[in-house]
Amino acid sequence: MVDLSRRTVLQSTASLATACGGLLGLKGPARAQATSSRHIPVLAHRGACALRPEHTLASYAKAIADGADYIEPDLMPSKDGVLVATHDGELSGGTDIASRPEFADRKRDLNILGRTLTGWFVSDLTFTELKTLRRKETMPKVRQANSAYDGEFQMVSFEEMIDFVAAESVTRGRLIGLVPELKFSTYFASIGLPLEDRFLDILSRHSYLQRAPLIIQSFEIANLKYLRAKLGRNERLQLMQLINDLDQKPIDVMMAGGNMTFADMTSAEGLKEIARYADIISPDIRTLIPLDAKGYLGQPHPMIGLAHAAGLKVQGYEFRPENQFIAANFRNTEGDNARNVEGSIKEMHHYLRNGLDGFFTDDPGIGRQAVDSFLAGPRAS
Repeated sequence: MVDLSRRTVLQSTASLATACGGLLGLKGPARAQATSSRHIPVLAHRGACALRPEHTLASYAKAIADGADYIEPDLMPSKDGVLVATHDGELSGGTDIASRPEFADRKRDLNILGRTLTGWFVSDLTFTELKTLRRKETMPKVRQANSAYDGEFQMVSFEEMIDFVAAESVTRGRLIGLVPELKFSTYFASIGLPLEDRFLDILSRHSYLQRAPLIIQSFEIANLKYLRAKLGRNERLQLMQLINDLDQKPIDVMMAGGNMTFADMTSAEGLKEIARYADIISPDIRTLIPLDAKGYLGQPHPMIGLAHAAGLKVQGYEFRPENQFIAANFRNTEGDNARNVEGSIKEMHHYLRNGLDGFFTDDPGIGRQAVDSFLAGPRAS
């Protein structure tokens, strides 16, 4: 299992916009502007992980309360094939497994793609075993307040998460989308735990997912093509091709011995090919608009315009509210770990002015503010 960070891994509608406007209490001209202009979805990255430990019901609940359009579960299988919401396949960073003597003998080395990792891995434990673990904050030095919630929450299956979002939808009177990521499909298939048919089975059995907006994302290609063939095309369901560092290859391409890189995929011809099976590309925001040596934003990458020309939307990952993760243009002087709401909103506005169609954010409340103020302002389009 490799580290599942997006930066290190070889890693809907008008009615929904109207509902979000109602949730936020927008009235009069501002609400009319927000609902009549382009729809810019706020995608809750692992929930509201800037404010609650990631992939917990608390993180999902906070994201929904703060106005996210879509909630993200990263999906990987347990030993017995249950799809679990977790970003990291190695469990010690986000759970208490290292302190649990009953799992001491499960610690092992795992070699994948030429890397050896040591730890406890999600596919080595059954779902029943995973449910005994308690979640903890994965960035405690940065998000110290989140550590107060360590130990309060279990790991969550995809089906539990769907039921929770459906309940929140009924309670709040608005559809809440899901944006699941199928992680490491080729690897899991190689150890006898393929994801796609398990995922499709879950989709077929949950009526909420027959009406809620759904975006399915992956850094790989073959799984998205497979899902497109099975699911067809409709306005409610979209496929998102995630884009890793441009010099890297998708894992399925690499494991098949291919040469195509993400740079090849984001050329004019590559984007036309993506449009044959997907609806959206999602690169790192720093790929879309790179930083210079001093941390200031440079010129937008041509892929934004090329993707639009190919008929694709561009939705980047991920905005974080702490100063250290914000471009130097918009930082304040309050310290690297300080929350900088104003700077984060300005940064989001900069990307939206340069063609971004939506985005993942660790703090959906800030994302909601940014989108609503952008759409209500003179530069909305």
